[in-house]
Amino acid sequence: MINALLSPKWIGQLAFLFLITAFTPNPSLGTKPAPKKAPQPVRIRTFVFEYKTTVRDLPPSASAVDLWLPVPHSDKSQTISDLKIESPHPYEVVKAQYNNQMLRLKVRSPSAEPFTVSVRFQAARREHLNPVVAPKSADAASATEAPDPNMTRWLQPDRLVPLDGKIRQWANEVVAQANAHTNLEKAQAIYNHVVSTVKYDKTGQGWGRGDIYYACDARRGNCTDFHAVFIGYCRALGIPARFSIGFPLPPERGTGELKGYHCWAEFYTPETGWVPIDASEAAKNPAQRAYFFGAHDENRVELTRGRDLTLAPSQQGAPLNYFVYPYAEVDGQPFTSLEQHFYYQDLKLPPTKRK
Repeated sequence: MINALLSPKWIGQLAFLFLITAFTPNPSLGTKPAPKKAPQPVRIRTFVFEYKTTVRDLPPSASAVDLWLPVPHSDKSQTISDLKIESPHPYEVVKAQYNNQMLRLKVRSPSAEPFTVSVRFQAARREHLNPVVAPKSADAASATEAPDPNMTRWLQPDRLVPLDGKIRQWANEVVAQANAHTNLEKAQAIYNHVVSTVKYDKTGQGWGRGDIYYACDARRGNCTDFHAVFIGYCRALGIPARFSIGFPLPPERGTGELKGYHCWAEFYTPETGWVPIDASEAAKNPAQRAYFFGAHDENRVELTRGRDLTLAPSQQGAPLNYFVYPYAEVDGQPFTSLEQHFYYQDLKLPPTKRK
């Protein structure tokens, strides 16, 4: 019997049974779950920002000059602190539409000499992640906000973003082709369409105004043009969408002067709340196309929201297409002899303590 068990045939069968037993999970012992990937914290960038404007070449006949500069305020995505304003003339900081904040000064019988106004502040800008669409971390849930009292406005047209029959037709064609049914699916289809068919290109004339017909015809432009199409198509389908504008910061930390503005958008559904998107950044960086549907990175600062803006106190000229650069009037007429500079400096983080 022992000799039979030691035969090559039985030895092979015993070895096979041993291997099966050794590598088969035993429910009574429990199974070790796969390690979960640790959630990544929301990124925060802290920096000092300076907005400097010089008014030049005032006409000798001027009886009064009015100047308005945007001043950022804190919200769910940024904390503004240590605001410092330098001005040779008295000024006030006031609230206007959509909770926008601005500096306004009025100089009567102004001198022909140039004068400079500086707005300096510290910003802590948080990566804005929608907790439903982009649940990157547990911290993303903190990105919720109070109901927007201007929800009806975000369904209405802008002067350069009409909601006429042609725009509604084009928007419906986009969502039909994508077989999109829910508002979230429709917004995703519009985003994909804009990113895929509009080129980031600031050559020629017409770009930068956020004219939806220009963007749909030329299929190129800057961030303002990209988001005119996205916002217009969303609103045409009954999806609230809103526009924000400020300045971009380069991803590399440091210090420098910024040459121009950046704008972005959000849309709303009851299931998700406000969802951030950045179609122009996605077009420039195809690898981040998925990221920018549901997220805004921390490399930016918002100054104002909305278009066709009335300032406070109200300007005498037409509503502003958007408000990111200084605006001035001399004796009630728009005045453009303004020189502006924008600087940033990242703040160093304290050294990490050793454990």
